[in-house]
Amino acid sequence: MNVKLDSLITSQTRVKLLLKFFLNPESRSYLRELADEFGESTNSVRVELNRLSEAGLLTSFDEGRTKVYRANTSHPLFPEIHSMVRKFTGIDQLIPQVLSKLGDIHSAYIVGDYARGMDSGIIDLVLVGEADKAYLQNLIDKVEPMLHRKVRYLTLSEDELERYKPALKLEEAIELWSGKGE
Repeated sequence: MNVKLDSLITSQTRVKLLLKFFLNPESRSYLRELADEFGESTNSVRVELNRLSEAGLLTSFDEGRTKVYRANTSHPLFPEIHSMVRKFTGIDQLIPQVLSKLGDIHSAYIVGDYARGMDSGIIDLVLVGEADKAYLQNLIDKVEPMLHRKVRYLTLSEDELERYKPALKLEEAIELWSGKGE
């Protein structure tokens, strides 16, 4: 079932903020950065940041003269909103369909725009270990129409992961899978 978050929440700016902060709860950002990223006025972003902050869904803190926002992970509705955002982006469907029966996968991450909370229409997946690439491509071909998003993947060994960690920005990644052959 495809969740239509944008039909439930009519403010597109609010939807973008929920995706930004609840897809990856480690995400943090400030007003001007969000306005630039969304291509919207600082005023429209400020209004929605204030609404979400007043509702307790976002917390903020000062870094110098800049107010930085992030998801309030201790809010009672956090787990539900996080789950709803993951369903909206299709991540919940991606995990079981792509990672199970795939091979000797040690870990899997979503990197790029989705990890930063941006719905660009492309999901970048990094798999660490040995994957059956033909099987993986077959699964991706089946999942993409359901997700209405393109899935790109990269398979790396543990050594390659260490070497490419800075370029992949794993500190911003969403870990999907961890464990040897689980």
